[in-house]
Amino acid sequence: MQPATAATATQLTSVEASGGAARGPRLAPHLYLNRELGQLAFTRRVFAQAENESYPLLERLKFLCIVSSNLDEFFEIRVAGLHAEIEAGAPPVGPDRTRPDQLFEQVAREIHALVSAQYQLFNQTLLPQLEAQGVRFLRRGDFTPEQAAWVKNYFLREVMPVLTPIGLDPAHPFPRVLNKSLNFAVELEGKDAFGRKSGTAIVQAPRVLPRVIRLPSEVATAQYDFVFLSSILHAHVDELFAGMRVVDCYQFRVTRNSELFVDEEEIKDLRAALRGGLPQRQFGDEVRLEVADNCPAHITEFLLAQFCLNEQDLYRVNGPVNLVRLINVPDWVDRPDLKFGTFVPGLPNARGRAHDVFETLRAGDVLLHHPFQSFQPVIEFLQQAARDPNVVAIKQTVYRTGAESELMEILIAAARSGKEVTVVVELLARFDEEANINWAQRLEETGAHVVYGVVGYKTHAKMLMVVRREDGVLRRYVHLSTGNYHARTTKLYTDFGLLTANEQICADVNDVFTQLTGLGKASKLKHLWQSPFTLHRQLLRAIQNETAHAAAGRKGRIIAKMNALLEPVVIAALYEASKAGVEIDLIVRGVCALRPGLPGVSENIRVRSVVGRFLEHTRVFYFFNGGSEDVYMSSADWMPRNLFRRVEVAFPVFDARLKKRVISEGLMSYLLDNTQAWQMQSDGSYRLLSPDGAERCSAQQLLLEQLSRAQAESV
Repeated sequence: MQPATAATATQLTSVEASGGAARGPRLAPHLYLNRELGQLAFTRRVFAQAENESYPLLERLKFLCIVSSNLDEFFEIRVAGLHAEIEAGAPPVGPDRTRPDQLFEQVAREIHALVSAQYQLFNQTLLPQLEAQGVRFLRRGDFTPEQAAWVKNYFLREVMPVLTPIGLDPAHPFPRVLNKSLNFAVELEGKDAFGRKSGTAIVQAPRVLPRVIRLPSEVATAQYDFVFLSSILHAHVDELFAGMRVVDCYQFRVTRNSELFVDEEEIKDLRAALRGGLPQRQFGDEVRLEVADNCPAHITEFLLAQFCLNEQDLYRVNGPVNLVRLINVPDWVDRPDLKFGTFVPGLPNARGRAHDVFETLRAGDVLLHHPFQSFQPVIEFLQQAARDPNVVAIKQTVYRTGAESELMEILIAAARSGKEVTVVVELLARFDEEANINWAQRLEETGAHVVYGVVGYKTHAKMLMVVRREDGVLRRYVHLSTGNYHARTTKLYTDFGLLTANEQICADVNDVFTQLTGLGKASKLKHLWQSPFTLHRQLLRAIQNETAHAAAGRKGRIIAKMNALLEPVVIAALYEASKAGVEIDLIVRGVCALRPGLPGVSENIRVRSVVGRFLEHTRVFYFFNGGSEDVYMSSADWMPRNLFRRVEVAFPVFDARLKKRVISEGLMSYLLDNTQAWQMQSDGSYRLLSPDGAERCSAQQLLLEQLSRAQAESV
């Protein structure tokens, strides 16, 4: 692991020492929308997918679970940050200048309303409709005698042996409760064997226990009968307290601050520091308490006091306190009619009959559009490199790859075979730290060079480079992507990947790897825009170039697709471009701090968000540039963290045919979408577009039909 160099500091000309804010014009606060509220607006759009009656039932259930997952992370990171700011008396820090305490009030109000709507949809719509389709979630009162007997046997055999009930008294204080774990507060009457009269006990459900259990066919009365672990424990909690009377039992869950802090000036071994710190994530400061809606006031007040929370932090729910645990149910139910239609990802025409990736790339670049096209060519690229005796070196960045990864196994095999393998592993990839630490250790054990990039700058760029000896000279081949090297997400996220043997792009990628693994000044790249050095500056230059064209009476046009737009100086530049007459379309999946449609400021800017079957993850930037039509794809969103505190790359598309594809597939199809696109209003709200008599157009469905090998059912 190499520390940040002096050269690094001298080249961050657009970054203030205060932590990554760009120098440049700052506009009035009312011209910026709030980040937290924008993030919640995106979660609302995800919730709308669960409400969508045209979607299959099990997919609607899955979207409902995703809402819960999004809210969990929002509390663990964003709300936790607000708690800390309020406690410290911090002043407003965002460009919108909203005070932390005022923002928390708004956030709490929004989330309480969303959670209420979420459980109402779950109980009143999804559960009854699923039951009508033979997929039931049984409550205690629903058990037949046979089912009740099976449940009791299951409790005694599988659940009770791993439970540790804790009666609260001076010798048994309130236990440490793991982040997002399932727990039960039990009210008791009577005395135990030692004559103790506690009145309250806590039962923690270990994570080894499944939260949803399918009843076997011999006792099930529907095709798929499921029962919640909470229902099983409620039915037999008295077995844990012999001779005492259980008055009642109430489930609860606590969410904690999960942001990892690493003192980058003090640590000597980042991996060791993280490995030691990860367990403490389970016991960060409390930020939310969820309880069953039948939990009485004296129990909730007791729990709030234990966790130093107040009424605003309390969420009463009518159902399981953790809906995320239902997300695997659709995989357990073999009902294709209740799911999206299946499809087979397509393969690029340029793949070649012999599947020789190197021969194919010498003939021209290959563009991959996931998940509509397969990720298999990237795996084949690495497999061939690992087997090929002429390949001398392989270098790759790893941000998120999962606990199981075919690509990582191939790299390990390549290192074992004696190839020079270098892997830049980002250990601080949020919630993937443990998996990345494990891969780093395994790679090192097989002889691979493992580095962790530059301390203080997350390595978020997606790069894979192969060095091959051909006719006595070394030639490089590269894969660049907007998304992670993660087998699961390549099937669920939309992303572009580019395979190329372009010598200048390959040379740029090589220089970035050299920066990450060695020391010295950053060299000037020929074609790649790189954070934290040039990407922000090049973006501003491209926007200002369109502004100059429009001011001179020529066409100015910008289309950009990304996950988030927050960087205030970029927003200011877009406002100036709009005032000059540049037509700007922004396709921003999540949070956007820019206000479109403001008279005299942004009337030429339109913002839309597309939310559908797949998570939109591509970053594509288009600038008309006097007819040259410059197209860049990137790993970076237009956020301060991506532009100033991460190592990112934006790479051009040179091939005219591929450029046309990127514009058509990645941009224009989304501007034509009138079924899954949400138009942003100037106040930050969103309006779902509808065909209104025009032909229906779903970008994701269109791409499935164009690129996949088997058409999917309508989404």
